[in-house]
Amino acid sequence: MNFKQPLTAVFGQPVAENPTQVMMEAAYRHHNLDWRYLTIEVAPADLADAVQGARAMGFAGFNCTLPHKVAVIEQLDELGTSASLMGAVNCVVRKGQRLIGENTDGKGFVRSLCEKVDPHAKRVVIFGAGGAARAIGVETALAGAADITIVNRHEGRGRELADLLNNRVSAQCRHSFQASFAAWKGDFFISPDTDIVINATSVGLFPDADARLPVELDSLRPNMLVADVIPNPPRTRLIRDSSDKGCPVIDGLEMLVNQGVIGIRYWSGVDADPSVMRGALENVFGKPHGSGTSAVP
Repeated sequence: MNFKQPLTAVFGQPVAENPTQVMMEAAYRHHNLDWRYLTIEVAPADLADAVQGARAMGFAGFNCTLPHKVAVIEQLDELGTSASLMGAVNCVVRKGQRLIGENTDGKGFVRSLCEKVDPHAKRVVIFGAGGAARAIGVETALAGAADITIVNRHEGRGRELADLLNNRVSAQCRHSFQASFAAWKGDFFISPDTDIVINATSVGLFPDADARLPVELDSLRPNMLVADVIPNPPRTRLIRDSSDKGCPVIDGLEMLVNQGVIGIRYWSGVDADPSVMRGALENVFGKPHGSGTSAVP
């Protein structure tokens, strides 16, 4: 008998509120994989040691969440195409003795988005300029978005992401595309010609579940689809306010599930059932009003 279980994990800080373990281990059980997924608190100063520990203990791979998605790059042997383009890693895959950085955030988000709307020729506003915003911006542009506005308080980071989209990503698009930066001072007014609004910041993350994203609520219109990357709680204040305004919404569980499906495929080769993963999360949080299970990728 073999009692050795392949190990996977998420590294982050804070990480206690991260529900990824719930859906990943549900998928492992459903597909008869005797694997484990650990939730591990890793301070920025300890990231190099944590990655070395994962190497030494033979982890099959691990996820990185805040604040490690960019910093982890210098600890890895190689980057996949998407991670290299974005400059952010959320999924590390072991190949032999090498650790390869991939990014499943953007692909997972676009799969969730396409279940609700075709992003082709759409105008998009993204709040934030960190790892999640980079991944979502790149993949949404490649999926056909015509215009992306990066809204961020730190001008340097915001312009850097807009420049990345205009230079490296635009060259790979087969359609007309442009990105711009908008300074975030006070409550941001969302232009009425916007089609998709995305919160890619940590505003609303537990325990600050009632934190309000600084936007002018009256600028939200029913024709705008509003998405939030926060998985805990699934119904952030932004999702609740947007629903009240008549906007279709995508909660953070949808992106979390779809990127998790891709991660499990990277690590094990198994195409995990997203309905099992979403169901496990809903058993923890309760089924969000108006939600549905994610479609099979």
